[in-house]
Amino acid sequence: MWRGDLLYLVRNLVLKDFKVRYRNMSLGMLWSLLNPLVMMGILTFVFTMIFPNKTVDHFAVFVLTGMVPYNFFSLAWATSSASIVESADFIKRVNVPREMIPLTAVLSTALNMAAQVALLFALVLFFGYGVNRYWLLLPVVWGLEIAFVCGLGLITGTLAVFIRDTRYVVESVNLVMFWLVPIFYPFSAIPPQLQPLYQYNPVAALVLASRNILLEGVAPSGELLLKLALVSFGTLAVGSFTFRHWKRQFYDYL
Repeated sequence: MWRGDLLYLVRNLVLKDFKVRYRNMSLGMLWSLLNPLVMMGILTFVFTMIFPNKTVDHFAVFVLTGMVPYNFFSLAWATSSASIVESADFIKRVNVPREMIPLTAVLSTALNMAAQVALLFALVLFFGYGVNRYWLLLPVVWGLEIAFVCGLGLITGTLAVFIRDTRYVVESVNLVMFWLVPIFYPFSAIPPQLQPLYQYNPVAALVLASRNILLEGVAPSGELLLKLALVSFGTLAVGSFTFRHWKRQFYDYL
């Protein structure tokens, strides 16, 4: 498939998924703001009124810098994991590179997250943090996160074809990840001996990098970015190899 045809296919698959997701919804993309706003409100109430956390300023925006990356990860991973099975009829009828299905599911989720990212930026500015030169690093760290989720989606999307229970494993891991990512607690609360290990979690690394840039006005450490890059590209490489190795057997199980 020619490069131009491939880009055309990716664009149309992403837009199709985007339109289908909000079809017949009166509020459209505004629904994507409901979950982070509700969770931000609940966590802010709990950790400012019931269990006050006096070490964190502007707890609402602090929580949102954790919720937005986590929401992207959990939704993109879940949709990409189920994408091959749910697109079985399309795969059988249309001769397209199979890898495009989970990859476009991730990209479509990134597009759907635009409203949440805009909300995050608005709150950052509202609380007076302002724009700094390190905002230029945000596309880099988010790009690495997208590469990581694409790799995961290729792996679990492949597994889901042969083991349909994979979707429930993904849902369970997403639940665990909510607690293993510093969404409502600062990185300083993690025991020092676990902090280097925590940075190998790409979702936690994205949260830390986002807070460095948006709330602290400093560049993420080179060590953090290196770990994020290594795990992200490593996962993408494993995912690509796994998918290519098993995709020829998809027809027997779809």
